[in-house]
This record gives sequence, structure tokens and C-alpha cells, in this order.
Amino acid sequence: MTEETIMDELVERLSVEGRKVAVGGPSRSAEELERRITRLGYVFIEFPDSRGGTDLGVRVDQNRTDTSGADFAAGTGTVHVEGTLTLNFVEVRCVADIDLATLTGTGRLVARTEALVE
Repeated sequence: MTEETIMDELVERLSVEGRKVAVGGPSRSAEELERRITRLGYVFIEFPDSRGGTDLGVRVDQNRTDTSGADFAAGTGTVHVEGTLTLNFVEVRCVADIDLATLTGTGRLVARTEALVE
């Protein structure tokens, strides 16, 4: 078997484009999301429709994350978040678009076949 044929089932399910996502973690607010993106560089993205929900800690890729359409103080607009993590021994990139009014949106995981070279 090649590396490409071995895909973790959870990673495969969360790789479907357009999956529901939500801001995860212990404190869910637009202000907390802004703090995590800009100061901590680490956000929680939840995939609520997976079995029991899957809350992932994502290292923010500042070069691919776009907050220009977001007004965090007013809780309006959208933010595009991208970052990396390892899920079940598979290196993945998380891509999510979040509506600040609802703290929900769509996203997916993308398996990273080339080891951290992008």
C-alpha cells in the first residue's frame, strides 16, 4: 500500500468540501476568535456533524488566513481561517470560512501529502 491509499476514516469524512463548522473551544465569541487568531495563533474549529462532534486545535497560518472582511467588535462579517494540525497521525490543513454573527460556517480538512512543504 502506498501512503496515498492509507487514509484515516475520520480525516476522510472531514475532507468533504462544504462541511458544517463552528468556532470551538471553551470560550466561543467573536472577540475570543480574534484574540486566538491574532495573538495566540491557535484556534479551535469544531465539525459538529461528525459522530459526537470533533473539536480540533488548529495552528493558524497567518499568510493564508484573511480577517479583512471581519468586524470582530461588532460580531459581523466573515473570516477565512487556514492552519495545520495532525489528526490521527495524518498531517492536515484545516480550511474554514466563519460567519461572525453565528460563529458557524463551512470548512474541510485537506490531507497534506508533502511533509509541511507548501
